[in-house]
Amino acid sequence: MDRYPDAMTRRFITASVMAATVMNSLDSTIANVALPHMQGSVAASADQITWVLTSYIIAAAICTPLTGWLAGRFGRKRLMLFSIVGFTIASGLCGIAVNLGELVGFRLLQGIFGAALVPMSQAILLDINPPERHGPAMSIWGMGAILGPIIGPALGGWLTDNYNWRWVFFINLPIGMLAFAGLWFFLSESKATERTKLDLFGFAMLALAIASFQLMLDRGQQLDWFSSLEICVEAVAAAFFLYLFIVHTLTARHPFINLALFADRNFVSASVFGFFLGVLIFAVLALLPPMLEELMGYPVVLTGLVTAPRGMGTMVSMIIVGQLIKRVDPRILIGTGLALAAWSTYKMSGFSLGMDESLVISSGFVQGIGTGLIFVPLSTVAFATLNPRLRNEGAAMFTLIRNIGSAIGISVLQFMTIRNASTVHARLVEGVGPDNPAVARAMPDLDFSSIASLARLNGEITRQAAMVSYIDAFYALFVVTLVVAPLILFMRPPRKGAAAPTMHMD
Repeated sequence: MDRYPDAMTRRFITASVMAATVMNSLDSTIANVALPHMQGSVAASADQITWVLTSYIIAAAICTPLTGWLAGRFGRKRLMLFSIVGFTIASGLCGIAVNLGELVGFRLLQGIFGAALVPMSQAILLDINPPERHGPAMSIWGMGAILGPIIGPALGGWLTDNYNWRWVFFINLPIGMLAFAGLWFFLSESKATERTKLDLFGFAMLALAIASFQLMLDRGQQLDWFSSLEICVEAVAAAFFLYLFIVHTLTARHPFINLALFADRNFVSASVFGFFLGVLIFAVLALLPPMLEELMGYPVVLTGLVTAPRGMGTMVSMIIVGQLIKRVDPRILIGTGLALAAWSTYKMSGFSLGMDESLVISSGFVQGIGTGLIFVPLSTVAFATLNPRLRNEGAAMFTLIRNIGSAIGISVLQFMTIRNASTVHARLVEGVGPDNPAVARAMPDLDFSSIASLARLNGEITRQAAMVSYIDAFYALFVVTLVVAPLILFMRPPRKGAAAPTMHMD
């Protein structure tokens, strides 16, 4: 029937969908702070325990493009319920894992089942709301998609400190049960307009390309990038499988990804913008905690507290922008958010080892506001002119592109930070010697013949060099925000009074 659910039903569906979204987005970061505790519990090396993160990321990346076809073939409600059940069970299994093999295997299951939750929640909220409510709907969805990764480290640290690392997985159990119950009772099933056969070869090539590329990014820093044979093999494999996927997609009668997606200018420009948004958001989240904990001595809980205002800023701006988007051109909101994000990263490039937490809090809050101003209208613009029958595939592709952006951004920024720290360290050491009067004035008691004194001096030089490398990384993010600004000009605002999309719900 071609109508929308009543207001009360929409609220129950929205609450259930958001519970599933938060549950999934939390797991992308909540386990990070618990890794040292897991390592001791399952007797794993530092290199081995990172597979707890890598396995989840790779499984989710591979399965995300498949969610559009699965939703069209089996129905969105069935896919969501199946994914929630699988993700919740896998979370419980992760919590009771007794060795590394079990933990990695169950994290793989989490990634497989969780891949559909974020893109399908977006598609569901778009379909149960009329066009004039898409802005507020996307502001609610954005809170779950963005706030989960932001609050994940703080929540994970609190659970680990007060209970143990297993609770970062057990916390998903009640959330999953509530989400399942809500969608089971209130969400109507969607029917595909046409049954399409799965392009198995296309999916296999894309999955292998994504898996190879993600492995290269996740393990590159540990293995010194292209000086490692493994990284070279993964890079070649990623390029080869991507080439086969592109050629097959352009020549197949029914390719895995519908090329009509890329005929929509709004969707393409918003997806490219989303790629860089993933870089901006998640690269900062990856850089700040180690900087605060390793260079400035912040404990895990305090790190979570001083970075929490970023999430508060995002929540506030998403609530406000959900109402503004009805009256203001979304491109203006995106531009304003981008300007705030640029200002915040510029402020971060002024960090120093002698600063207090106020600059971290203020810059994070400003970036949170900017993120909310970008994310909600960007999600609205991406689907404003897209054919409703392409919504499942579009939501999956939009999520995948943003996730790839975050993966690339984190890897590139970490590479830059580590390499730049070594370069700055070498440059600083050149000027440190007993014949330098500046050293004598700054450290009059320094004994160059004492190994302990030299070790202490080297530690301080290393600390200063690392801080310089973080500052340079934040400045690079500032430049990225300026470079992507012209993409706003390629977007078209949603048409006033556009016809409501045809829904297929019964």
